[in-house]
Amino acid sequence: MCFISLFLVFSCSKKETEFKFQNQSLSTEERVVDLISLMTLKEKISQMRYDAPAIERLGVPEYNWWNECLHGVARAGEATVFPQAIGMGATWNPDLIFNMGTVVSDEARAKYHQFISKGQRRMGQGLTFWTPNINIFRDPRWGRGQETYGEDPYLTSRIGVNYIKGLQGDNEKYLKVVATAKHFAVHSGPEKSRHQDNYVTTKKDLYETYLPAFEAAVKEAKVHSVMCAYNRYNGKPCCGSDLLLQKILREEWGFSGYVVSDCWAINDFWEEDKHAVVETPEEAGALAVMSGTDLNCGSVYDPNLNEAVLKELIDEKQLDVALVRLFTARFKLGMFDDQKDVEWSKIPYSVVASEKHYKLSEQIAKESMVLLKNDNNILPLSKSLKSIAVIGPNADSKQALLGNYHGTPNNFITPLKGLQEKLPNTTINYALGSYIAKEWPTLKAIPKEVLKNEKGTGLKAEYYNNSNLEGEPVFTKSDATVNFIWTPVRPIKNLKSDDFSVRWSGEIVPEEAGEYRIGLKASSYAKLYINDSLKFEYSADYEPKLEYFDAKLKAKEAFKIRIEYSNTLSDPQAHLVWAKLNEDLLSPALEAAKKSEVVILCLGLSPEVEGEEMPVVIEGFDKGDRSKITLPKIQLELVKKIQKLGKPTVVVLMNGSALAINWTAENIHAILEAWYPGEFGGNAIADILFGDYNPSGKLPVTFYKSVKDLPDFKNYDMENRTYKYFKGEPLFPFGHGLSYAKFEYSNLKISDKIAKNEDIVISVDVKNNSKYSGKEVVQCYVTHKNDTLKNNPIRSLVDFKKVLITANETKTVTFKIPSTKYARISEEGKKVIESGIINISIGGKQPDKSVTPEDNVLITKVQIQ
Repeated sequence: MCFISLFLVFSCSKKETEFKFQNQSLSTEERVVDLISLMTLKEKISQMRYDAPAIERLGVPEYNWWNECLHGVARAGEATVFPQAIGMGATWNPDLIFNMGTVVSDEARAKYHQFISKGQRRMGQGLTFWTPNINIFRDPRWGRGQETYGEDPYLTSRIGVNYIKGLQGDNEKYLKVVATAKHFAVHSGPEKSRHQDNYVTTKKDLYETYLPAFEAAVKEAKVHSVMCAYNRYNGKPCCGSDLLLQKILREEWGFSGYVVSDCWAINDFWEEDKHAVVETPEEAGALAVMSGTDLNCGSVYDPNLNEAVLKELIDEKQLDVALVRLFTARFKLGMFDDQKDVEWSKIPYSVVASEKHYKLSEQIAKESMVLLKNDNNILPLSKSLKSIAVIGPNADSKQALLGNYHGTPNNFITPLKGLQEKLPNTTINYALGSYIAKEWPTLKAIPKEVLKNEKGTGLKAEYYNNSNLEGEPVFTKSDATVNFIWTPVRPIKNLKSDDFSVRWSGEIVPEEAGEYRIGLKASSYAKLYINDSLKFEYSADYEPKLEYFDAKLKAKEAFKIRIEYSNTLSDPQAHLVWAKLNEDLLSPALEAAKKSEVVILCLGLSPEVEGEEMPVVIEGFDKGDRSKITLPKIQLELVKKIQKLGKPTVVVLMNGSALAINWTAENIHAILEAWYPGEFGGNAIADILFGDYNPSGKLPVTFYKSVKDLPDFKNYDMENRTYKYFKGEPLFPFGHGLSYAKFEYSNLKISDKIAKNEDIVISVDVKNNSKYSGKEVVQCYVTHKNDTLKNNPIRSLVDFKKVLITANETKTVTFKIPSTKYARISEEGKKVIESGIINISIGGKQPDKSVTPEDNVLITKVQIQ
């Protein structure tokens, strides 16, 4: 009998198998059904949780389904970090994002095979990724909007479909990885009430706005997994909704993959302060499975489904349906086959964080950036400048490169670093200038000069080769600071797993008196003691987590500190940080500006204050979301003070959501939107500001002037939301983005009459009438003029192409618009194609009120007969 290892890398003939399901010559369906037939009820239930344990008697290894790759492989050690998803949307370049999906899945496969070769099967080490987030960014207050591709269903679907295809690969037998379209459905905040809220929409809004990207993911990209959302929709929890998971997803769209719950979402089914639609965990588990949720990110299914079966709340055969879907995915990933037969297993680890992937990350960063304003052609700047000031809370911020759901990069090219590398002979005067917000100081590593131990500066560090600080340390030394990212090398040589722990101890002796914020940001698990009393402890099994406290400190007065850090994850890091509060940051910034020829202000937001369900409640920010969409007051004060100096000034924004920068837009000559641009963001910013790259990004969201322009955050009606329905005047419209080149549109060719259900064929010439080569996003919008249906969009994006046009070159761009794209959605949620007039616009932006003849947006009428 052949020995079958837990890693299922068979060293024997395929014919020498103990169980039928191990026979690779059988169909996937036969193998899956056989495996499930061999399981006990308890074993079946154990495989429906995200951290499924091994079934050793069957040779089934443990498997953790939880993994993320929103903009690069996350939380699995070193990886290439690409721009945040909102920046991917701003590229308007689906082909580029397909390439990104390909290289991300290359890294994912290489890392997975290295992990299993070492027997590692924890969170972040598998092949099932809970990506992409294709929810619609309908409101700029939503902190997780940064994870999406913007506010438009069509743009979102094009970017999402291409990313999914790149991730899942094109092999007929094996999936490269499993992608997951989330969060299904009607989900985009608020974060703090997502476990209680019930959202109600019209069928028109559901099918016109909230579902198209998911339908495209299922039908076009063949996405193999869908994650259901926390909220209720029309009274039913999304993870317990027959309408969403059965009628629409499986019956209407033919989805054949599996559904995973958002994490601990099924707990919301019975908990009193949540949805409370049932009374017990058993009822919650049964409802979720019967509604079509196959996999539980959480602990409801195991063991509560056992009780549910005993109480006849659910039949065991219904569990089998879910298990077939789950194990089909694992078989399609090649997890039960000889790895020599799995094409993707041959990808070498050398692709991870490779030069090729770095170049793609930087290219996407460049294409994502949107030139919002460039009065008097202040940009590009001259490289002959003798001095520039680089000022602002995001000028040297590593976190502002990353956004949320990020991997661990080997590079952190901040704007400051990118400009320093770009201009080695220019004097660069750097100043912080301000914090992100008054209540949110910029924390930096506590320097060695104020850290003391019995042997001198720094802290005593004891390193253990287990995660529990047990036994004797492997070695003891002094660490000058606690500011570690142990990627790719661990602090202890020859570790057999990711498990290790560290105890740091000593004293902090501040040189200056004042009020300080002291924090510990760490992955996995950490405790911080002050004067031998526990100040805080936390688990960070998702992303590195920051905890902090404020204290008044006296100069030269020591206090004891001890940190106990335990790691079990693949991206270990620990940072002991602080900031002196109430410091004068403005004066040094003004001095830096005064002695410089040009000022570059790096402003915006931070993923530390906008993101997923966070504890941050300060002015303008509310538990991950934003209560105001303006630039924080302290940054606006900085901009105004700098502007008064009369220096040429450029503002670079780094943020994940739209900002109402009204004063800045009126008073600063040049503004570049850089989003959270990835590990090479600083290089991309420098290239654009100094003319080595011609900006080509377009806004994937509307920049509004005030939160007063918006409906209530919890109102999911689309009235007066997004470019399609907003009746006011935006600060910067969806689709807006300037170039150093001047593109001119002419020779529009289109039939003035077409039959119903016929394609609309369009061609237009686009000339680059400038000395700069550049990429132009040619946008096609449709407006229906007949009013037989209610609540028509003002206009709808129906197609676009991003084309490279060299200096003085003319290119002809063609579109074929099928009737399914220009159809309207009725109040019943049905596509309707009627006779009547439609307006079609072609140009580099919307045909909105701000369009002038110089914009070269061409508009024509077409009669649908």
